[in-house]
Amino acid sequence: MTSARPAHHALRRLAGAAGAVLIGAGLTAAIAAPASAEAGVGYVRLAHLSPDTPPVDVYVDDLVGKMKGIKLDAVPYGVVSDYLSMKPGTYAVSMRKVGADPKSPPVLTEEVKVTEGSAHTVAGTGRFADLGLSVIDDDISAPPANQAKVRVLQASVKAPVLDIKTTGGQDIGSGLKFATTSAYRDVKPGNWTLDLTPQGGSATTASCKLAGGTTYSLFVLDGKDGLTTDLKVDAKAGEVTPVGGVETGAGGTSGAGIALIAGLSLVVLAAMVGIGAVGLRRRARRTW
Repeated sequence: MTSARPAHHALRRLAGAAGAVLIGAGLTAAIAAPASAEAGVGYVRLAHLSPDTPPVDVYVDDLVGKMKGIKLDAVPYGVVSDYLSMKPGTYAVSMRKVGADPKSPPVLTEEVKVTEGSAHTVAGTGRFADLGLSVIDDDISAPPANQAKVRVLQASVKAPVLDIKTTGGQDIGSGLKFATTSAYRDVKPGNWTLDLTPQGGSATTASCKLAGGTTYSLFVLDGKDGLTTDLKVDAKAGEVTPVGGVETGAGGTSGAGIALIAGLSLVVLAAMVGIGAVGLRRRARRTW
C-alpha cells in the first residue's frame, strides 16, 4: 500500500465517506495472499473508479451458463478487488443500482473475454454523466529480480491531468488524463517517493515500496484531503495475486471467491461506520 500527503495546497475535500471507503479498501488487500499461477485459467479483478458515482452492485456472469453468477454488493468508489481466477470464456460484468432487482436491466454491462494466462481489470470509469465500463489489459509477467514494473490508473477527477515522477526525476506517467491508464514502466526496486503534480497545481507526494521481480498497478484516487494512492501487486516472480477460483459445472463461488465478497463487505461496513481507459462503452440508460 502507499501513503500520500498534500504538499503545499490540498485539493478540495471530498465527502467524509470517501476516506472511510479508502480505509476499507486496505482491508481487501489485507486478506489477499499471493498464489501460484494456475494452468488453464485467466484472471479478472473489478474496480469502481468513478469518483462521483454512488456505490453499485456488481455482477459477473458466464455467458454460456456454466458458472453461477457472482454478485458484489454496494461497491463504492476506490475499491479494487483482488484477482479472481476464471476458466477461459466470455463473461458479462454488469452494474446495477444498489438493491435493484438482479433481473432488471443493468445500468452498464460489458463483456470480457478470458483466455488462459490473460489478466484484466474491469472498472467503472469516467464521471457519472459519462459512466462506462472499461476492460483494461493487465501484465502479469514478472520483470527480472533487479527490476520492478509499474503503471498508473488515473482515477482522480480533482486532478484531471497529472504528471507523476520519482523525486529523482524518473517519469512514471506524463500528462495522464482522468480515466486513462499509462503503459507499464521499468523502474529500479526500492523505497520511492513520488511527486504527483496536477496541471497548474502543486505536487502531492506519495511513498511506496517496489520490490524486484514484481509488477504493480498504482491507482490514483480522490481522497478526502486531496490525492491518495493505492498500490496493487499484479504479479511477482512466477505468481499472480488472485484470491481464488470460480467453480464451474454445479455453479457457485469457491471459498476464495467468498473471501473476496467478504472483503468487499468489510469495505462497505467501513464506509457505513465512517460516514483510463480501454474499451469504454455505454450499453444502457442510467436511471439513478
